[in-house]
This record gives sequence, C-alpha cells and structure tokens, in this order.
Amino acid sequence: MARNKSAAPAWEAGVNPFRRHQAGHVNVEPCTVVIFGASGDLTGRKLLPALFNLVAEGALTAPLAIVGFARRDQSDDSFRVKMREDLAEFSRTRPEQYAGLDSFLGSITYHRGSFDQQEDFVSLKRRLNELELKRGGPHNRLYYLATPPESFPEIIRQLKSAGLAGSELEASGWNRIIIEKPYGRDLASAWTLTGAVHSAFSEKQVYRIDHYLGKETVQNILAFRLGNGIFEPIWNRTYVDHVQITVSETLGLENRAGYFDKAGIARDMLQSHILQLFSLIAMEPPVAFDASHIHDEKAKVLRSVRHPDLSDMSRFLVRAQYREGSVGGQKVPSYRDEPGVEPSSMTETYLAIKLEIDNWRWAGVPFYIRTGKRLAKKISEVDIIFREPPHRIFTQAGTEKIHANVLGIKIQPEEGISLSVGCKRPGQFYDISPVNMEFNYATSFGVASPEAYERLLLDAILGDSTLFARADEVELSWELLDPIITAWKNEPGYPLAFYEAGSWGPAEAAALMTRGGREWHRL
Repeated sequence: MARNKSAAPAWEAGVNPFRRHQAGHVNVEPCTVVIFGASGDLTGRKLLPALFNLVAEGALTAPLAIVGFARRDQSDDSFRVKMREDLAEFSRTRPEQYAGLDSFLGSITYHRGSFDQQEDFVSLKRRLNELELKRGGPHNRLYYLATPPESFPEIIRQLKSAGLAGSELEASGWNRIIIEKPYGRDLASAWTLTGAVHSAFSEKQVYRIDHYLGKETVQNILAFRLGNGIFEPIWNRTYVDHVQITVSETLGLENRAGYFDKAGIARDMLQSHILQLFSLIAMEPPVAFDASHIHDEKAKVLRSVRHPDLSDMSRFLVRAQYREGSVGGQKVPSYRDEPGVEPSSMTETYLAIKLEIDNWRWAGVPFYIRTGKRLAKKISEVDIIFREPPHRIFTQAGTEKIHANVLGIKIQPEEGISLSVGCKRPGQFYDISPVNMEFNYATSFGVASPEAYERLLLDAILGDSTLFARADEVELSWELLDPIITAWKNEPGYPLAFYEAGSWGPAEAAALMTRGGREWHRL
C-alpha cells in the first residue's frame, strides 16, 4: 500500500522535530506601552528591540502604541530616527528584512516631560486618550520604569495624581507597571518602595522585572525538574551532595562606578538574580503551574534559609575585590584605580557564600554561591553535584576514584543542560572517566533563544507574572542579606580579600569549599 507523504513525520521531511511545536501564537489585546526614561540606554538596547521582535515574529498581532517619556527635548520624528538606528544595531530580527518596519516606527511617539511636574503627566494622559481613541478598544496601559530607582516613588505618585493609575480605571482597561531593579537597597527601603507602589497599584498589577528569569534555561528549570520522571525523585538530600551557583563576569564597572561603588556585588547580583535562581532550584513543586502557586513556593524556600551565625562570618562568607591583572589577553586596572572609585574603597566585587536550607528536602545540603567581576570567564551556571556511589567496587579493577555525577544548567553565554556520567575508557582496565551528555538550545531547536526582555514584556502584556518577583520574595531576600551587609559594615576589621583580575577569585573562596571536603566545579 502506498504511503501517504502528507502523513510522514516532520523529521522525515528534513524538519527539526524540536521545532514542530514552536508555531502558534497567543492572543493579545491592543495596548499602549509607556517607557519612562526613554532616552536611556535600556530603551534603545533592550526594550524597543524586544517589542520590535515580538511584532516582527507575530507574537504581538494586536495594535500597539509605544510612548517614550523623558526630559530630553526631541520630536516624534527625531525619536523614531534614534530608535531606527538602535534597531539596526541591537535587534535580533534585522529591521530591513521586516516589511512592516515603517508601520512599527509609526507606532512610536515621544512625550517630553519631567518626573516631578504634574502638568507633564496630565498632558501625557491627554495624549494617551487621543492615541487610544484613534486606535479604538480598551484603555490598556503598561508603564515601564526604565529610570534610576530614586525616581520610582515620584513617577508612581504623579501617575496616581494625574488619574493614570488607580482601581477606578479597571472598568475601561488594565493598568500594569514594570519596575526595574534594584528594588530598594535594603529591607527598609524595599518596604518604603512597596508602600509607594501599593498606594497606586495592587500587587497583581506590579511586575518587578529580573531579566535573568526571562532566559530560556532559567524557565526550563521547572520544566526539566517536573516534566521528567527521572529527576524530581532524586532532587533532594538523599541523592544531592551540594549545589553550586556561579555568576561570573569578565567586565569591570563599564561606567557604573557611581552606582556600583555604593551597592557592591551583594546588592547588585546576590539579592536579585542569584536568589531568584536559588529559589527556583530549591523550591517545592507547586500544586499548579501558575504565578500564584509558584510565587508561594519560592517564598517558602526563602523563609526556610537558615540565617547564618554572624559571629564568625568567615565560616560561610568570602568577600573580595579585584586587583590589576589580565582579562582576555588585555591588562586591566585594579578596582580602586577604576574611574569614579575611591582609592580606599572597601566595596566587594566578588562574593562567595554558603547557604543552608532548614527543610525536609534540603537538610544538610549546602548551597555554594559565587559571583564576581573581572573573573576568568563570563558564565552563569547552576551545578547539581550528586553523591558518589556508596561502595567503590572498581578500586581493585583500576579505578581509584569515581567522579560525582554533575547536572549543569547553563544560563549564559550558551544556554543548555549537561549531565556528566561515568563511563569505562576503552582498554583492559576499568578506568572510569566522566563524559558529558549535552543539550544546547541553539543547536537542538535550530533557532536562537528569544531575548529575555521579549518574553518578559510579552508576559506583562498578557498579565502573567510567573517570571517576575513578588513583593514578599524581594523582602525575604533583603531579610537574609541585610544583617550580613550590616555586620561587615559595622566591623571595620572584617577582612576584604583580593584577587587578580582574570582569575577565578581569591584563595579564600577555594578554602571555603575545602573546609567541607569539596571544590568548585571547573567551568
């Protein structure tokens, strides 16, 4: 009987089977995106390219209006010219290859205004009403605060005062707000900011963005754990020896000394990106895959973290600062010689910390975290190190040591997952060596992963807050970190280690691991 060619599996027709389920799009309503601080780098480098890619690839099919709000004096046309240039430089989709480019640029307008001038927000309201009247449909608005954090409360106050925020608007459409990090610089300021936000927006309208959560591999953590029957049963203290989280950068300050020298790596990276990763790795399975239940479980695990004994911080913490060295074959100065940094600065550019969780799943399993600037490699990775076999039966056969199995979740620069297993080398003896089974997003699915801001902006437009931080998660992370930062600030003699730029960090970080009979996983 002749075979029907139309019924042939996709892979037999030369189609990558992983791409079969990538077709199809979600239905979205018309909306207006208002970007406060639109003249800053974030708008041109990330936000506009993300919105353009969503439109060009058909994810946003409903009418979209984009309004840039900033102090700089410019017209709609001059703003569009700048956005066209930024799309040419930063967009994943080449603008010249999209037939609707002019239409997209035509949807962008510019509104000159100051964050502390009420009349500028009143005129913004008139302009939004005009745009929405012309477009038709509901008054759906997404406000994006792409500004320095000190401007957040004032913008929110002005939005409410001008009638651009408030529960009374819900009858005519939805209103949502995206807030960039940092969300406070300590617990007290986070509480204050939450109070200001909640004076104008309910929690369900607030989207605290962390671009790490928009990365495909981070999103895949739960899918990998809960969508495969072989991993969740061993995701616990019985089988896991310890967990390592590494977020390393080769870059230095990149003209951010004014912010970073006051913040340090603990506030810049640990409180936000890394503790969000940590909570996804350690959380219990939610009863349902929705935002509310996932946030509940993330908050539970953050509440379960043991607050360490601050009387002897050297047992769980190493903070350090880079000295001059060589990164990528180029000599770089020490942190204290960077422009804008105080010559006697004690700000940490590297942090290694050991955390423990007091719950049934993770009791006795340490989580080792390291993050820093001017390190040997730019990489973000979570490594689950499993326990070694309990009985070494291959010793007499020629294998002196069995390497632990390691599950590596690679977040950047390449996104993927690897699993190391022990295999016998060819030959007469049982020489067992680790080999890797690799999964790479780009090669498996045949396309590059979407930019993190694309996923997050689309989710905010759809009203899905799963990949955003809830207020209690932010406050719990500050509750953990605040006492540690305060303790070293109040103890002038607390040591600040140093490391050579281009290395993997200070010797003290290696000692933190060896005290537990472990070592950092080679990346």
